Amino acid sequence: MPRDIAQLKAGIGYPEGASEQPLREALTHRSYAVEHDLAFDNQRLEFLGDAVLEIALSEYLYERYPEADEGVLTRMRSALACESAIAELARKLHLGDYLFTGRGEAGSGGTRRESTLADLFEAVVAALYLAGGFTLTNRFLREMFTTHFPDPKAMLDEINPKGMLQEWAQARWGEHPVYSVFRVSGPEHQPVFEVEVRLHKWTACGSGTGRRAAESAAAAILLRYLKANGKSKK
Repeated sequence: MPRDIAQLKAGIGYPEGASEQPLREALTHRSYAVEHDLAFDNQRLEFLGDAVLEIALSEYLYERYPEADEGVLTRMRSALACESAIAELARKLHLGDYLFTGRGEAGSGGTRRESTLADLFEAVVAALYLAGGFTLTNRFLREMFTTHFPDPKAMLDEINPKGMLQEWAQARWGEHPVYSVFRVSGPEHQPVFEVEVRLHKWTACGSGTGRRAAESAAAAILLRYLKANGKSKK
């Protein structure tokens, strides 16, 4: 059973007195809507949240890096808005604990899947925007990103995590990362791939709505581990 929505409202600064309907829609996965014959799910809010997130990040990076050109700003925005980064923010907020999913989706670990969490975060952003406007939402997003990703430039490597992992693997160990699919779940029209990457003595797992996306997610997770533990130095 999902957690009490009141806890989430307090955690994201949802305005008092505002309608809870946008937030309840944001927390409704399509599988739950189909199973319970609901007229709404969080996909439309995900679309809106993606746009709100883009303008908020664009403004933030424009102000923070006055010396950066358009290309650098675009790459930093892509790194901050990538699926793995957004899913990480969703985990920080424990959003998966509030999500209503169908039985099949819940049984396959849908509330922990990176693609689902990233979509959920965008939907919650849209709900906050509808309830409190851009200023409130922008303040929330800046706090999240500055707290959990304090150095956007350092994330540029994650735009092409497979390429970076390949370079480091060759330079340090003379090896190639090996990727393998160990699970495919979800509906046939929208399968979710779970992939393991092996390099030297380390492994990491990632998921995505395609094999390439899952491989990139796994590579990004392993890169972060290697950086944090000083293994990526040449």
